[in-house]
Amino acid sequence: MGVPRPKGVLKMKRKKNLVVRAAAVALACLCLTAGVVLAAGGEGTQADPLITLSYLTQTAIPAVLDQVEGKVQAYQQELVDRLDEAIQGYTTKMDEALSQLDTGDQHAASYQVVTLKKDQQLKMEIGCEVMLRIGTAQCVSASSPGLINTTTGSTLNNGGALETNHLYMATITGRAVKATANTTKVLVRGGYTVE
Repeated sequence: MGVPRPKGVLKMKRKKNLVVRAAAVALACLCLTAGVVLAAGGEGTQADPLITLSYLTQTAIPAVLDQVEGKVQAYQQELVDRLDEAIQGYTTKMDEALSQLDTGDQHAASYQVVTLKKDQQLKMEIGCEVMLRIGTAQCVSASSPGLINTTTGSTLNNGGALETNHLYMATITGRAVKATANTTKVLVRGGYTVE
C-alpha cells in the first residue's frame, strides 16, 4: 500500500482536472461553432465578404438606383417613340382623307341638281339628302322607315310621295327616290347612283 496523500493535494488535483475538462469542452464548442458557420455558406470569406451599412447606403443602393433609372428612361423613350410614330401615322391618314375630300367626290361637299326621267331611281347611301324641286317622286324602300323628312321630322315609307322643297335623308341602306313625272329635278347631297 502506498503513502497516503494529504487532502489538500487531492482537492487541488481535482480542481486541475475540472479546469482542464472545462477548457476542453469550451474548445470543442468553439470548434463546433466555427464548423457550423463555415458550413452555412462561407459568409465573411474573401469570396463573399460581409457588407457594412455605409457600403450599402453609399455604394450599392445608389448603383442599383442608377441602373433602374436608366432602364426606366430607356422604356420611357421607347414609349415616346411609339407614340410619335402612331401620331405620325394618324396625321398621314387624316391628310390623305382630307385631300380625297378636296379632289374626290363632290357629292358629299355640296348640293347638286340631278334630273331624273320617269321611273328612274336615285339610290341613296346612308346620310344622303334629297330635296324635290320640280316634278313628282316617291320613296322606294323594302322596310320602314323609308326616308326621314328632316323638314317636318316625320318618316316617309315605301310608295309615299315626296313633298316639294322638303329635305329627306336616308338613314338606312337600300333607300331610293323614284321619279313619277316625265322630268323630275332634285337637289342631292351625299353619295348616290342613278339607275
